[in-house]
This record gives sequence, C-alpha cells and structure tokens, in this order.
Amino acid sequence: MKQDMIVVLDLGSSENTTIAREIRALGVYSEIHPHDISAAELAKLPNVKGIILNGGANRVVNGVEIDVAAEIYEGDIPVLAVDHQDTLAWPEDPEDRKTILEDFLFRDCGAEANWTIENFIADQVELVRRQVGDRKVLLALSGGVDSSVVAALLIKAIGDQLTCVHVNHGLLRKGEPEQVINVFGKELKTNLVYVDAVDRFLGKLEGVADPEQKRKIIGSEFIRVFEEEARKLAGIDFLAQGTIYPDIIESGTKTVAAVKSHHNVGGLPDDLQFELVEPLKMLFKDEVREAGVALGLPHNMVYRQPFPGPGLGVRCLGAITRDRLEAVRESDAILREEFDNAGLAGKVWQYFTAIPDFKSVGVKNNARSFEWPVILRAVNTVDAMTASVEEIPYAVLAKITARITSEVAGVNRVLYDLTPKPSGTIEWE
Repeated sequence: MKQDMIVVLDLGSSENTTIAREIRALGVYSEIHPHDISAAELAKLPNVKGIILNGGANRVVNGVEIDVAAEIYEGDIPVLAVDHQDTLAWPEDPEDRKTILEDFLFRDCGAEANWTIENFIADQVELVRRQVGDRKVLLALSGGVDSSVVAALLIKAIGDQLTCVHVNHGLLRKGEPEQVINVFGKELKTNLVYVDAVDRFLGKLEGVADPEQKRKIIGSEFIRVFEEEARKLAGIDFLAQGTIYPDIIESGTKTVAAVKSHHNVGGLPDDLQFELVEPLKMLFKDEVREAGVALGLPHNMVYRQPFPGPGLGVRCLGAITRDRLEAVRESDAILREEFDNAGLAGKVWQYFTAIPDFKSVGVKNNARSFEWPVILRAVNTVDAMTASVEEIPYAVLAKITARITSEVAGVNRVLYDLTPKPSGTIEWE
C-alpha cells in the first residue's frame, strides 16, 4: 500500500512538527525535509502529492533569506507557502488551519487519506524485507517502547533472521535487566543475547561531566558491543535501531540548532561496520505506541514509561559515580511505586528522578548531613516535542519525599521541577 505524501520544507519555522502532525491527523502521510532539497532529490521521494513551504523566525540564515530551488516553484507538484511575507499567514486557530489543509490536500493535491499505522507497518515490512533479503539483523533491545516495537516489526518482517542483544550497561532502572530477559527471552522466545557490560560502561564514563560527551560515549560503546557480538554470531550485516522522528529533529536541522544529540543519531562511530535498519524513524512517539498495539504487543509494554537511550546516565547529572547512580535508581523506583499507588501511572506520560552533582546541608537522624538533592520530574506530552508539567497532589509529593529521604542513601532533599518544554527539555541532560 503506497501512501500519498505531503512534503514539508523547513524554511526556518519552529512549527514543522506541528504542521506535519496536522497533516497526518487528516489521514495523509507527511515528512519534513530541508529547504535546499533539490528537485531531483524531491522526485525520488515516493508519491509526493504536495509541498508546503514552512517559513518562520529562522528564515534568515547568516544574513541571507533562504528559499527553495526555483524549479520547485515551477514544477507540477502543488505548493502551499505558509507564514511568509506576502503569502498566507498561518492562522492560530486549529480549525482554520484544518480547513486550509483539507482544501490543499484533497482539492489542490488530490491526495488520498490513506495514512494509517496498519499501512505504515505493511510498507515498512516490505521495505525491510527488500533491504535485508535473506541476511541477518542485530537489534539493540533495551526493552523500552521504541526497541520493543522495532523487535515486533522485525519479527513480522524477517522472523528468525533477527537476533536481539540486550546490553546491561549499569544505567538501567531497577529490575529492568531481569524483566527484559523474562519477557523477550522466555515469553516471546526471541533470539536473545544478554551482555553484562556494567564495568565497561562505567569505566568509560568515569570523570566525564559533559552531557553531550556522555551521550556520545554511551552511543559509541553500544555500537562497539554490538560489533563484538556480531563477530561472535557470524553473518550479521545489519544493525536495527529504535530511532524515532523526534530523535532526528532534535539533533538539529539546517535552520534550527540541535537541542541535544541522540545516541542513535549523532553518536555513531565513523567506522560503523553495519548497515542501519530504522523502520520507526519517521514516526512520532504516540505513533510508535499505535504501531506497537497494531503489532500485538502487550499494552503494559507499549505504554510503559519512556526511557532515554543513555538511560540513567543522563539522570545522574554531571560525572557519574556509582553511589549517586544507585541513588538515582532507588529514588526512581520509589517515585514509580508511589505513582502507581496514587493512580497516576496512566495519567502522567513520563516521570523520573535526577540527581545533580552537588550537595547541600541538611539534618538527618538529629545530625548535620551534607548530601544530594533529588529532583522529581513529571510531564505530559503527545509527541515529545513539547511538554507540560503535571500537577501532583501535595500529599503524594509529601509521601514520596518522606520515603526518598529516609530510604535512599546519600539524599537529604527532594525538589519538584515545574518547568515545561520549552523552556526546559524533558530530560535534564
């Protein structure tokens, strides 16, 4: 099933994902591409029915106003210019935008509303089979939503040609390595290789405080581990990853600076020996979950807490130490348990703890203490591009605070982060 596509060309707008999602909500597939895509490159994209030129505050780059190639204006594909001078100003009212988009998509472009998760999965299964053939694929299986959905899709596409490798890098949440082994190794009967690499990762990260350097070290070390496992398995040509659309967008465009690098976008070593398989790279987070449900994964797996690729490594802020890492792990477990008890687990999209690399004076056991603070973070979002802070009942916060300060070694304060995204990001690093 070949889905019609609308291409959004980034002319300096901060709302590229908004308009792309609005198009998909109308049943038409959309992708975001840079403004300087050539007509020849555009022609290689499948089933392009229309082009939206999406301008905004970042349209002037190095003193020059950017624009698309002249042949794109002159071509046969309908073009809609948005938020430009002397053209259509994009209305703030979602219903007005919907009317404009419907007219453009279905009247001007003749697009069909054939974008569904089921059709997307069918297309990706076909593309993976075509890419992989009869060769073998190695998947980095963290047990998180993204890698789990990739695993399900690849099992559907290539079956036993897939081998999953679960690396315990010491940065996982409490009980997660055991859960991954049980669910994927025992219940789903996946070809699963377990690698205990805790000392290896923490050794590489010792003394490293810069968050971007930490992400790159973690990403690179992951690939090194997979290369080693692939050599043991023989005949592995492909590395599958759970890259999703926000990972790519947040890693920077030609008109928007990177928010942060992602371990599966910017952290790969130059001598990577695998060809990548990334079947989810054009999906937003909520669409990934839809795909997981459509592929038959258990609801509690698909809607589990999101977890960054670098794991607790970006929640143990600054240079990672084993004692502070353990404090993050234990405090996070308490937070999740109390959210479950309070009925918040299904209400709040993502919640976790982070511990900065500084201490403050407090009082514990009737004596002066000099220990770390724990930061609580709880946010709601649809696509991980923006996020709002959840209002947690004070009684719940008070109970969490009492448990963390009494049960977690090295901690004497608990703080609640009230910052939405933007101006903050969901994670602290």
